[in-house]
Amino acid sequence: MSFFNTFGRKDGRPPRAPKRSPTPTSATFPQDGMSLPPAPPSPSVSMQKPLYLCSPFAEAALVKGNFKTIVMLPKYVDVMEWVAVNIFDFYTNLNLFYGIIAECCTAQTCPTMSAGPTLDYTWIDQNRKQVKLAAPTYIDYVMTWVQNMLDEETVFPTKAEPHFNSLFAHFLAFGKEYELLDVKDLKGSSPHSLVGVGALWDKWKDMGILES
Repeated sequence: MSFFNTFGRKDGRPPRAPKRSPTPTSATFPQDGMSLPPAPPSPSVSMQKPLYLCSPFAEAALVKGNFKTIVMLPKYVDVMEWVAVNIFDFYTNLNLFYGIIAECCTAQTCPTMSAGPTLDYTWIDQNRKQVKLAAPTYIDYVMTWVQNMLDEETVFPTKAEPHFNSLFAHFLAFGKEYELLDVKDLKGSSPHSLVGVGALWDKWKDMGILES
């Protein structure tokens, strides 16, 4: 027996058992079919915010400030026409945006139309029953339904002339405001012989639709 084994012992007292390491080793794992208790969830995972709530994504917008300024009913515009034209724009833009992610959002990757772990959207079938659909199928059904509504004159009674005139006047006003258009290219060089849309430009100017 070495000196180190007998150091501190008294009269044949058995040596103290070595202290157990605080770090588990293979020798400390439960045996005989016993299982370890589940590990607590990682705080970094459970508390992590989705990207759309994080900076700079949450602050990214074309409009700085309150969006109420761009949704308010413009002066002299019929409220139903204003609602209709905005719904059409929303529909068109959503179609474009969905086209970007359509390849990533499939029936396999998106088996339900979900906005989070506790919020699922269901489709109402012809029997008025709620049906869970894969996200691509749900989106296709919704977009088809909206398209049919937009095409229904009894729901969205629209006339072509006001929309075309509004689109064209918007184009002219925008081009003039930001110096993208030269008025002489629209009215011609002679103020006495208007060409192109010059006559319409002057008429809209007299009506207050366009500024000089």
